[in-house]
Amino acid sequence: MTSVLERINVAHATFSVEFMPPRDDADEQILWRSIRELEGLDPAFVSVTYGAGGSRRDRTIRTTGRVARETTLVPMAHLTAVDHSVAELRNVIGWYAAVGVHNVLALRGDPPGNPMGEWVKHPQGLSYAEDLVRLVRELGDFCVGVAAFPYGHPRCADIDTDADRLVRKFRAGADFAVGQLCYSAEDFLRLRDRVAAKGGDAPILPGVMPLTTPKMLSKTVELSGAPVPPHIASRLEPLADDPKAFRAEGIDVVTEMCQQLLAEGVNVLHFYTFNRAKATKEVLGRLNLVPSRTA
Repeated sequence: MTSVLERINVAHATFSVEFMPPRDDADEQILWRSIRELEGLDPAFVSVTYGAGGSRRDRTIRTTGRVARETTLVPMAHLTAVDHSVAELRNVIGWYAAVGVHNVLALRGDPPGNPMGEWVKHPQGLSYAEDLVRLVRELGDFCVGVAAFPYGHPRCADIDTDADRLVRKFRAGADFAVGQLCYSAEDFLRLRDRVAAKGGDAPILPGVMPLTTPKMLSKTVELSGAPVPPHIASRLEPLADDPKAFRAEGIDVVTEMCQQLLAEGVNVLHFYTFNRAKATKEVLGRLNLVPSRTA
């Protein structure tokens, strides 16, 4: 089984993509259409998020297994400690291994129903992502990723402390980190510098999402935990009532950020797709990251 680390430790620029578990059969058809569209572009890996509270966990597990069995893609399974005992976590990790999935993104996860709510540990569960990293490492030959937060974790006191926690996850055995959404290259590069200064030398991938609608812009605020920077808001907010113009400007904003990241030596861009392929393909095309046979 190819590891994510092998796929991202390359000399050329590449990308990865993230999907959400389908809510129903209709959603599953949309998801698989997007997976097939992006498969031909040869992403470094694909990941499927893990629904908190148990609502879509089974679909996450089934979808990740199907990617492993039916596509040429390298799948990465999300796993959170939310509402799981250690025994349950062992079972899920064992199932992933049984279907050939050996790349895991280990996350503590958000409280069900309220990402900003108070974290409550399962009575027989784990408290921190670094504990989950150790558990996955104990159970087999896994490549393990963790989350990174350009603006700091919402429940962390400050960004410096948050960087310390990321370094601890690396020392616990994590091979790489995937960043939450960021709005500008500078925000991500400052995170990279903070972590490097503390001795963290594992790869960190910036999280990118094409901004195609005002709703998507609002979603980035929720996912990043930070307000939209004024220089971006000034470009996009005046276009809120013009869908076509907003989408065009949003694609420009994200493409420019990606170009700057690539110029600063970032080799892998992680795209949050929301199960749609078109906008991601547009950005990749502008960045010349689409294989010539599909251009």
